[in-house]
Amino acid sequence: MTDSCDILISGGGIAGLTAAAVFGTAGFDVICVDPTPPITERDVDGSDLRTTAFLQPAHGLLEQCGLWGRLDAHAAPLQIMRIVDAGGDVPEPRVVRDFNAADISDQPFGWNLPNWLLRREMVARLADLPNVDFRPGTGTTSLFTRTAEARVGLSDGSRVRCKLVLAADGRNSPMREAAGISVHTTRYGQKALAFAVTHPIPHDNVSTEIHRFGGPFTLVPLPDWQGQPSSAIVWMERGPKAIDLLNLEPEAFEAAMTERSCGLFGPLKLASRRTIWPIISQSAERLSGERIALMAEAAHVVPPIGAQGLNMSLGDLRCLLDLAQARPEGLGDAQMLDAYHKARHTEVEMRVKGIDLLNRASMIEARPLRDARAMGLSALYSLPPVRKTLMQMGLGVR
Repeated sequence: MTDSCDILISGGGIAGLTAAAVFGTAGFDVICVDPTPPITERDVDGSDLRTTAFLQPAHGLLEQCGLWGRLDAHAAPLQIMRIVDAGGDVPEPRVVRDFNAADISDQPFGWNLPNWLLRREMVARLADLPNVDFRPGTGTTSLFTRTAEARVGLSDGSRVRCKLVLAADGRNSPMREAAGISVHTTRYGQKALAFAVTHPIPHDNVSTEIHRFGGPFTLVPLPDWQGQPSSAIVWMERGPKAIDLLNLEPEAFEAAMTERSCGLFGPLKLASRRTIWPIISQSAERLSGERIALMAEAAHVVPPIGAQGLNMSLGDLRCLLDLAQARPEGLGDAQMLDAYHKARHTEVEMRVKGIDLLNRASMIEARPLRDARAMGLSALYSLPPVRKTLMQMGLGVR
């Protein structure tokens, strides 16, 4: 059986589902497939307990495709990004610097939402779009392209003919591999623990990133949970230590994370199970091939610092949408895809390298280098024009 559509999206993670909503709302016929049906409940095995911060530039895109109305009530605004250096002899703050969105905008930096909830609301939005066919439980298995179209084989034995294949199928993208596009990967020997907590001291919509060694410990605001202030935590550590932490009994783990948080929010209590994720950087040699565009983790992977990952992906998506709408008759042709690669590749490479440097700085073990990191943070913060430029760059504002 052969189906046809304008755009075949390989991947039904947050980036792929957003792309399906964006292109579906824009009037394109879309088929979106993913071999793993999305888990849309919080406390079940396999649910993604990480959170995603949608930065300011994402707001308009989410509103335009009908998603923001579904997400707004669940979102925790991020008004202040607080950077804490705790790299001294004992785990306590020695440099604290607040980057306040009010210095550059009348809106917060962004809005934080749990990944499992994003999937739930995005799947519901796709169900409202008659020109979007979402097929969970079906993956892509083969790719054949010509100058005029692509043909994609699916795991259920069917085929799809389309003008554009959008690979949003993750860091091990089968469609990227089928297109013969190579990637450069950097491994840090780190893993990230992701989980939710409650704490007695309110977060006041402040996202707090605490640097000591091994990687940042980041608390991102969530709406209250069972009447208590709540945050999502990403705790990056060298791999063996992260696994040891994962295997601690809950009481010992709570003591360890309260110490690592410098006690800034009082005693931290687990409010979810713990999950663990490998940390790498990765970038594709090209962002496009014949009839295929790479986006999100198929194109670039970065450590979870500064909420850059998905917001880079939405930059990819915004660029693809602009090109598709400017020349609908050229959807997926060489002109469109060359323009996409040219528009995004340099910025992606710069961000991947920049976040790589930040992550390496956060891993530093040697005390003199940790002291230099603290002085660098103070120096950057003390220059208002530099501070504002850094905030704008973090948002993706040129």
